[in-house]
Amino acid sequence: MASTKKLFAALTRRGPHRVLRGDLAFAGLAGVVYTPESGFNLPGVAFGHDWLAGADRYYGTLEHLASWGIVAAAPATETGFAPSVLDFAFDLGTALEIITSVRLGPGQISVHPAKLGVLGHGFGASAAVFCAAGLPVKPKAVVALFPSVTKPQAEQPAATLTVPGLILSAPGDPMTLRSNAVELARAWPAATLRAVAKAEPGGLIEGRRLARVVGLPGPDRRTQRIVRALLTGYLLHLLAGDKTYRDFSDPTAVLPKTEVVDPRTEEPVALEEKVVALLKG
Repeated sequence: MASTKKLFAALTRRGPHRVLRGDLAFAGLAGVVYTPESGFNLPGVAFGHDWLAGADRYYGTLEHLASWGIVAAAPATETGFAPSVLDFAFDLGTALEIITSVRLGPGQISVHPAKLGVLGHGFGASAAVFCAAGLPVKPKAVVALFPSVTKPQAEQPAATLTVPGLILSAPGDPMTLRSNAVELARAWPAATLRAVAKAEPGGLIEGRRLARVVGLPGPDRRTQRIVRALLTGYLLHLLAGDKTYRDFSDPTAVLPKTEVVDPRTEEPVALEEKVVALLKG
């Protein structure tokens, strides 16, 4: 079997499938869906965007997943300054329902209802946790990419989850005001927290971003490349059942560019300390 490093390197590149793009609006939900050109009983995911972003800001990541055989649907809702995490969680669940209930593309694509995952970035990561906790049939996997604080807090539903989870964070996340990665990992026993070396938490968003006017960062290709590889390997194992990628879901495995973090050893950081760190930065 290929080494984890070789698998990781391969997963940073597009997969073997030609990709099709569709519109979720045909089923009454604003958003997009990316699929492989054909395939039945495929794994599928719903993806939640970050605050002040939208589904169109993740086209490269969604295309990447589809190129590896994973159907990826992304609602384009709750894009304003005061989005509702609960409403967005409901929309993520609706996206999963859509991709499992209809034939996609030219009728040559279907998603298996037992091969589902829910994931998101920032605000969307916390919404993904709410979505997973509220689904009557739990997904096979949940991924929170650089999750951020929401009201209500995602730690509450996370504590009820028994499904495997992956939380990616940046090395300095415990000191940032927006991040709740460590707190989420403490509440969610089945989740693995990995710190991505030199990652930019906001760098997963592609293209120009209006939110730069309020100090949020722009795209970072290094972050995108690493996250796509880790995410794809994780989903190929847990959703598609491909044992080639089992290390990507193993909480004890050493993966390139990451370090497993034990949230129990991370000292809680008071809000005052985070504010001081922000002012110094």
